[in-house]
Amino acid sequence: MANDSARSLERMAEALQCEELPSEFQVYAQHPVFLKDLMMNVKKFVAGDGALPATTRVLIALAAATHAKSEAWCELTRAYAGRLEVEQQTLLDTVAVASTNYMYNTFFKFRHLSGTDRFDGLPIGLRAHTFAGTSLDDKTVELINIAVSDLNACQPCVSGHVAKAKQLNLTDAEILEAVQCAATVYAGAQFLAAEKLLTA
Repeated sequence: MANDSARSLERMAEALQCEELPSEFQVYAQHPVFLKDLMMNVKKFVAGDGALPATTRVLIALAAATHAKSEAWCELTRAYAGRLEVEQQTLLDTVAVASTNYMYNTFFKFRHLSGTDRFDGLPIGLRAHTFAGTSLDDKTVELINIAVSDLNACQPCVSGHVAKAKQLNLTDAEILEAVQCAATVYAGAQFLAAEKLLTA
């Protein structure tokens, strides 16, 4: 592994407070420019505090990692959350909120994509007590909802959750950082998945 790639991986590990990254991350060294971008984005939007505290960022990162079905990124975010003293129940609550969001994304994407207004007046009919029944505060729930709705490309859901976030006095910087955090993790996960396909 080239020295630059090795250093980028070390810097990512340092930022996430771990001695070593998941072994799968070694494949990033095959593309040093992508790895450097990924490392810099992890340092800026995933690790530590920014517009959002590290404990909120790690939950958004976990939601993106589970969305991408990336074992390596789930392992990394779980471990980082542990170092930040985030409880296991909070991680489960994050996954529950994200999963409930998928349900609504599916419904509202259908309504939006159907090309008709015949479903607009009909009741949603889906239960979503999870959004209010977890250890997460309302702001964190909305940030997870925004990030997941964006990953799911649900335009009406993104708009609705951004409006709710503004009602909760979340700033544009906080909302944008939630998306940047999710985008960074999702990009890293997609590279790992694509590399497996190329070498299968």
